[in-house]
Amino acid sequence: MHTYADSLVDSLPDAPVQGAEPAPFPEHDDCFAVRQAARHLSQLYERHLSAAGVTPTQFSILGALGAAAVAVAGGEASLTMVQLSRTMVMERTTLVRALRPLLRGALVEDLAAASDCRRRRLALTQAGRERLLEANVHWRAAQDEFERRFGPRRAAWLRRELLRITRAV
Repeated sequence: MHTYADSLVDSLPDAPVQGAEPAPFPEHDDCFAVRQAARHLSQLYERHLSAAGVTPTQFSILGALGAAAVAVAGGEASLTMVQLSRTMVMERTTLVRALRPLLRGALVEDLAAASDCRRRRLALTQAGRERLLEANVHWRAAQDEFERRFGPRRAAWLRRELLRITRAV
């Protein structure tokens, strides 16, 4: 579906040449556009995931830890803080703040080795696996709503492009 916003963007001149004066319109600011879209998408996912008592960031952390468990035959996998930080593309201090409620709620456990208590290893608890399954239903509803509004093909293209940007920048 072609919207008024699409027509407006299509009618705008190409982005300015590197070194030229900055464009007066936010439509030419890549960072602004990505951040604005991220805020809108985050609100959509927050609305759905709040029914499971998790934020989108917490859902992603649970998902990353759950994926690590699936990758290991016994399902008893963990990630170090460094591994989780890289997976989430988050600064360690930001990750620690996001983890606190998950640790307090016994959804994630800290498996710090007795020999090296500075090296934190994090894993899902049984309660964390159950919450992830519950939250997955609400995540799916958010995903479906976004794809209904934006279009499934455009959503798939957008995911590919954003992941490509993540790898390239």
